[in-house]
Amino acid sequence: MAEDGAPGFEWPVRVYWEDTDAGGIVFYANYLKFFERARTEWLRHLGLGQETLRREDGGFFVVSQTDVRYLKPARLDDLLCVTARLDKTGRGSLVISQEARLQSCRSLLAHATIRIGWVDHASLKPSRIPAHVLTSLHA
Repeated sequence: MAEDGAPGFEWPVRVYWEDTDAGGIVFYANYLKFFERARTEWLRHLGLGQETLRREDGGFFVVSQTDVRYLKPARLDDLLCVTARLDKTGRGSLVISQEARLQSCRSLLAHATIRIGWVDHASLKPSRIPAHVLTSLHA
């Protein structure tokens, strides 16, 4: 469960031809793209656009660890619901739980735990997440 008990953010993703392999099934690495889109839209929804963070706070989030479990395949033209939920907050990183589900029957296709860290834009070195960002994440 999330630190704050929140159910999480949902973002719709349509599976296009470019997302699939020769058999019409989503190529496994493309789930990482779907998860990235959902995290980006979640942050934007919280008022934390990534370009604004870089420009105004001098830093941005980078993925430092992924753990993905694939359960069922998604296919060409499927409409997915991809989620992002904050599970853990540290001084310089976040752990986010994500899922990809079929929109129609809510069948779980893939589950991921993603760790993202805050880095300074100029040096690319790990840094503390700005206080206002943490406040927005927990609001």
